[in-house]
Order: sequence, then structure tokens, then C-alpha cells
Amino acid sequence: MGQKRALVVDDSKSARVILSRMLEKYDIEVDMAESAEQAIEYLRHDRPDAIFMDHLMPGMDGLQAVQAIKSNPQTAMIPIMMYTSQEGELYVGQARALGAMGVLPKQVRPVDVSKVLYELHLLPDRRDAAEPALVPVEIGTDPGGAKTLTEVRPSPVSEDWGRRIEAAVKQQSVDLRRFVVASLDSLAARLTSDLRNAAPAPAPVPEAPPPAPPRHLAWPWIAGAGAVCLLAGLSTFLWRSTHDDLAKAHAQLAELKSANADLKQRSDRLAESLKDLSAAVAASATAAPGSAASTAPGAGAGLPRAEPVPYGELPFDRSRLDVLRDVLTKLEAQNFRGVLKVTSLPGLFCLAGNASDGFAPAPATLSVSKCDLVGNPFEESLSGQQRQSIAFANLVAGVRQKTSGAITVAVENAASPRAATPYPARSDSLTAGEWNRAAAVNNRVEYAAESAP
Repeated sequence: MGQKRALVVDDSKSARVILSRMLEKYDIEVDMAESAEQAIEYLRHDRPDAIFMDHLMPGMDGLQAVQAIKSNPQTAMIPIMMYTSQEGELYVGQARALGAMGVLPKQVRPVDVSKVLYELHLLPDRRDAAEPALVPVEIGTDPGGAKTLTEVRPSPVSEDWGRRIEAAVKQQSVDLRRFVVASLDSLAARLTSDLRNAAPAPAPVPEAPPPAPPRHLAWPWIAGAGAVCLLAGLSTFLWRSTHDDLAKAHAQLAELKSANADLKQRSDRLAESLKDLSAAVAASATAAPGSAASTAPGAGAGLPRAEPVPYGELPFDRSRLDVLRDVLTKLEAQNFRGVLKVTSLPGLFCLAGNASDGFAPAPATLSVSKCDLVGNPFEESLSGQQRQSIAFANLVAGVRQKTSGAITVAVENAASPRAATPYPARSDSLTAGEWNRAAAVNNRVEYAAESAP
């Protein structure tokens, strides 16, 4: 008998791992899918011996996936067992109506897994072991008059019918056993529900009956023993139900704690990045006057020389747009005639990330030697037109007409980085925060006014 293979479909990684480890103990090969769509794609080229399907998943849910699998003739014969925390006869009936064989609870016990594997025929039936059988013989007489025994060989036709009858009887026995187990489970559930919902009123204390004749003394003891047995069975059932509920609650609490810890870690990293970015912008505001671009003598007196650009923003947009408006207003007031050069100069940042998911400034406490990249990939990815917002481009285009040709704005991009403030010397103790403070100053837009001759 070859090794059986099962497909586990669940969006929870922990649930997939728990069930797969249980199945692997029975020498079953396990494949996993984290969504119903991924499972249907898997079934296009693979045929497992059974499928364990979760109910609540993003996108297509488990019941929709069961309906899709059963409606495909190529996959309709694959047995499916719902693996979910959903309970109740209504849900079980709905799952079976769509083609599932039953429901396996998330808080599953090893004995439940064994039972389900026998139902899915992933394990050989324990009653299939070969049993000794009596061989029919025929008594005869040899030519000498002595008695002889001859084995009677059944014909191939009788052997085939015998196998069919044996298989039919075995299947009938399995179906009968399933029916009895399902009936007992349903009866126990109804009795438990009735006992929980019933609120009996205190009965009056009856008067002591007269002593019964000796021959009737046995019946009260029999009734009392039966009631005690019934109460003991119900108490055991209720205890097991409560224990399973507590186990589910503990598992959900553990998942919530794990998710909360992950969220807190991400929040701390984001806070560090924001703190470092704020410090870099503050440093660039104080260092900007020292990074002045050369201008012609007397041209644009009192104008700002540079404006810092935070990493990830367009160079010619936002605060740089407001600064350009102020500069043009001052130049018009000075009756300036000439060219206003607006130049973008990139800074080299210590970044964390990758090319697929993108880069961001590294945490301030990270060593520079552990940066994934030192550079400015965002700036490098922009073309000349992409560096300007629409509002910035419209303002530049309208300056010449507004000033009757007196002022022209020339937007330029530096061919290579030119540091306004030196970067710190690299060492093992240098942090990303210290390096990025210099990068924030050097990532800037400079303004230079050149008077016409």
C-alpha cells in the first residue's frame, strides 16, 4: 500500500502545522495551502487522497471551496473533511449537503484524528486482517477401498461473489456503526440542551410513604442506581464540553498575545524612524544657510538659499513650492531681471528594505555597517518630469508670461551628489541616525538668482 497524501487548507499557519504533525504520525504525506484559491490551483495538477478544509478564510470560504471542488468532475471524488471551530447540527448538515464527509474540530484529539482517518480510508481498516478460514473437503474412496480427503476448490465465479458479499456486508456494518454513533451523539446533545434550559421548581418534600412489603424493596434501589449512572454520564459529558471550550479560549488568547507583540514591535520601529526623520529635518533647517549656492553679486538679496527634502518626497513639491512662490514675489519686488535656478541635490541615506518591497530610513540605533543600502533609490527612479508636481510645473511655466519675460525659472537636477555638510566617518559605533541627519541636510533644493547682463 503506497503512502497516502492529504491537503490541509487553512489561513492560520499554526492550525496547519498542528494538523499536519498529527497526520504525519500516521505516515501520511501532507501538502498545505493558506487559501481556498490556492487549494483549487493546487488541484489542477495534484490529486490528494483527502482534503481537510477550514471554513472562515479571506476571499473564498471553505463551504464555497467544497462546492467548487465537488462540481468539478476531475476532483469530485476526493473526500473532504471540514477542519473548523464551527459546531452544531445545522452547520454539519450544511457541510454534508455540499459534499463534505463531516466536521473535524480545531481542538482535535488524537482519537478523533484516528477515527476520521479510518472514515476517509487513509488508514487500513483494523478488521481487514486475514482471518483463518475452514477449507471444505470431500470424502472419497481410493481403488484400494481406503478413505481419502480431497480439498474442494471454489470456482472463480463463487470466489468473486464471495468477495462481493463480504465487501457489501462490511460496508453495511460500517454504515450501521456510523448511524448508531451519529444517533447517540444527537441524542446526547439534545439531552444536554434540555437539561441546561430546564429550570425545575423546587418540589415539596413528600411525606414518608408507608413501608412497602419486602418483595418490592428492590425496585427503589434499581431506580436510584439508574439515576446515579445517568447523572454521572451527563456530568462527564458536561465536563468534557467545558474543558474543550477552555482549551479553545486559551488557544485564541495565545494567538492574540502573539499578534499584539508583533504589532508593538512594528510600532516601536516606526516610532524610531519618525524620531530620526524629525531630527534630520530640524538639523537641515539650521544647516541650510551654510549650503548656499553661488549667485551673482547683489542678485536676489535676502532670498533663501536651500530647502531640505525629506526622503521619499518629490523634490519640487510641497514646502519647496511655497518657497518658490515667496522667492518669485521678492524678485519681482526688487525689479529683478534674469534667471532663477532651482536645483535638486540628492542626499545619501542609510536605508533598510529591498528592491521588491521598497526602502525606508533604517532605525536610528542600527549600525551603519548593517544598512541594506546607502544611497537614494527614490531620487534615482524619478525622471525629470516626475520630480515636479503639477502645481510646481504650472507655476514655473507661468512665470515668464507673468513677468513679461523679465524672470525665467530654470529647473535642474544635479548630475552627482554635492554635500552641503560632510558625512560622518564610518566606524563600528556609527549609527544610522547619525548618518541620516547629515543625509537629510544634503537632500535639498537650492535657489540661485543670476542677473541678466
